[in-house]
Amino acid sequence: MNPHDSTAAQPRFFFCRLIPPRPTFAADMTPDEASIMQSHVAYWSDLLARGKAVVFGPVADPHGPWGLGVIRVADEAEASALTEGDPAIRSERGFRYEVLPMLTAVAAQAGDAAQR
Repeated sequence: MNPHDSTAAQPRFFFCRLIPPRPTFAADMTPDEASIMQSHVAYWSDLLARGKAVVFGPVADPHGPWGLGVIRVADEAEASALTEGDPAIRSERGFRYEVLPMLTAVAAQAGDAAQR
């Protein structure tokens, strides 16, 4: 692929909302569920280190916390593969993702310093 080719595919951004098995999950997760969440965080930390994730973390929704991730990928198939590979989903404990493509995104270039 020619880097100067204007027809080269640009990365796409997707909003990923991880919905826990119940609204009270963050307050009453079991030790087994806490272990799943540790694996989930490690998974997303790796995506961040590889430049696939732009940002991720829990959202303090008054109706119950949920997880937010924004990913930078080639296409919807890659977005699906990443969310399906999440240990929270693979645990089959009732977690699910809502994945929505962003129409446009203004983002730092891959490799820029992360803000914490």
